[in-house]
Amino acid sequence: MPQDGPQWRRVVLKLSGEALAETTGFGLSPAVLDQIASEIVEARDELDVDVAIVVGGGNFWRGQMGAAQGMDEAQADYMGMIATVMNALALQDALERAKQPSRVMTALEMPKVAELYIRRRAIRHLEKGRVVIFAGGTGNPFFTTDTAAALRAAEIEADAILKGTHSGVDGVYTADPKLDPTATRYDEISYIDVINRGLRVMDATAITFCMEKSLPIVVFDLLTRGNIRSLLEGRRVGTVVA
Repeated sequence: MPQDGPQWRRVVLKLSGEALAETTGFGLSPAVLDQIASEIVEARDELDVDVAIVVGGGNFWRGQMGAAQGMDEAQADYMGMIATVMNALALQDALERAKQPSRVMTALEMPKVAELYIRRRAIRHLEKGRVVIFAGGTGNPFFTTDTAAALRAAEIEADAILKGTHSGVDGVYTADPKLDPTATRYDEISYIDVINRGLRVMDATAITFCMEKSLPIVVFDLLTRGNIRSLLEGRRVGTVVA
């Protein structure tokens, strides 16, 4: 049952680049951007929840793909960080068109397009009612945007990470539900079980970090309209990792 007021006051919404893509899996879908922006605006306006976003860049480039083709791994990862900035700017545009003030903060210096990430400044933006979009991952190669989401969530003292999935997957399953029709969804699962069972929730570094910080992760279907609000209102949506 929903509760009075939101169950969390500050959250980090983790989005993959692919969730923002066209049906081909590449580029950007204006419809998806507008839907996400409208739901975030609703959560901000009606529930008074601080929302920060960490976005991936897989709809433009994945560092692992470049490394697999023989590219220097660090160079490929830096290219992936730049791809996340492109997605962050697109999200910012969608939010601003929906009349939601927002700021893009990057772990890489890009003064022409975004602010350099500074923890206290990010918190101040949130306190002023702005949505903060974190781009550029951690600013270091070899770390995923999952790890960046966990790190930023701890730094800004978020209450939870909301990991939005796409392609119809609505939580954590015993197996890949697209390949195994007998797979069942967990309502709740522990961090250690995620690690021991090799479940693809977030990378192991991020899961371990969240476990150490007692930071819950909710895996849910981002593209089902209303899910973000339902989560914040305390309704059972997706899978809770805690």
